[in-house]
Amino acid sequence: MVEVSIADEDDIEKWNSYVDRSPQGNAFHYDEALAVIADHSGTDCHRLIGYKGQEVVGLFPVFERGTLGQSVAFSPPPNLLIPYLGPALLNIEKLKRRKAERRHGRFVRGCFERLFEEVSPRYVSLRTDGRYADLRPIKWTGFDVTPDYTYTVDLTVGEEELLASFSSDARSNVRSGEEIEYTVEEGGEEAIRRIVTQMIERHEAQEVFYGITPEFVTDLYRSLPEDRCRPYSISVDGAFVGGMVTLEDDDTIYRWQGGAKHDADVSANDLLDWGIMTDAMDRGIETYDLVGASNPRLNGYKAKFSPDLRTFHNAERASPAMKLAAEAYKRLR
Repeated sequence: MVEVSIADEDDIEKWNSYVDRSPQGNAFHYDEALAVIADHSGTDCHRLIGYKGQEVVGLFPVFERGTLGQSVAFSPPPNLLIPYLGPALLNIEKLKRRKAERRHGRFVRGCFERLFEEVSPRYVSLRTDGRYADLRPIKWTGFDVTPDYTYTVDLTVGEEELLASFSSDARSNVRSGEEIEYTVEEGGEEAIRRIVTQMIERHEAQEVFYGITPEFVTDLYRSLPEDRCRPYSISVDGAFVGGMVTLEDDDTIYRWQGGAKHDADVSANDLLDWGIMTDAMDRGIETYDLVGASNPRLNGYKAKFSPDLRTFHNAERASPAMKLAAEAYKRLR
């Protein structure tokens, strides 16, 4: 029997340690990140936790709000460009397949039963971490499941082998950096503001919606455990050119926000990404998640780092009428 409940004070105190122990836990699952996401999305976060006796089975943060007179639920909520959330399992990989699948299924069913008891959402949307590979329990509870894709770079191979795997132009751009007066540095809140403002201006120029604000990202930076949010800036000849805000868990660094097109006459983004990768390798990080591989316009740039293609999933449960209502919510600022 798996018992699912809303996390109490004791559960929340231990929440981040559970995230670190889960194979599917990522930087966006941390308790502090959930609080900031809820605040900036205008939602209530329901931190679901499952137990088998005294043993934690899984975590499942869900964000809920009312729109058009109905309750809708998301994990993660839209517009803040959180790439993955959904369930994070614990203490299951040690079990044999039959028992592991039974426990996983009971946890997922228990989460949705608790969610529908608490808020009765008419629409639920999920986007799961790529390491959450078995979507069958979600599908069996009435969800439509579709695949999506991201690129990941293996950082365990070492600098020399990694650079050799890059495309010829990427290798050339990195090596030509030896002839350029540039720096890639980790900064703080001011770096975040410059990076996000540059992204806002770039999207405005393209007349494309961009839901991220400097306030949201600085709140994440302040709230997350130390070193989980790292804003990197690249300067050429002493002048700021661009940057990247990364998020990080124990083994993965996420290329989250930044990398805007710039006016500098150097391949600054190649040098920036290389600097982020080498810095992460020095800390023992194993994977660089490039956060997305479904935009053909951007894939050409990301693919030159010789990444692996990883699948993650979207899941949706709703009536046709509520799907329209959810789309209306996603368009709200």
